[in-house]
Amino acid sequence: MKALLRRLRDTARLMVGQPSYDAYCAHMAEHHADRPPMSRTDFFREREQTRFGSGGNGRCC
Repeated sequence: MKALLRRLRDTARLMVGQPSYDAYCAHMAEHHADRPPMSRTDFFREREQTRFGSGGNGRCC
């Protein structure tokens, strides 16, 4: 049941453009073990920055 809920949560996050932090950490550990992963907060901010850009006006359009 926990696995199903985790998959639903991850699917919902992907639908709004927010990839899984846990998947990011696993990727970093496997492919970039020499670098520490971003904090959850920094990861979220970086993903938002990538998604919406840095126009600074707080609007998407």
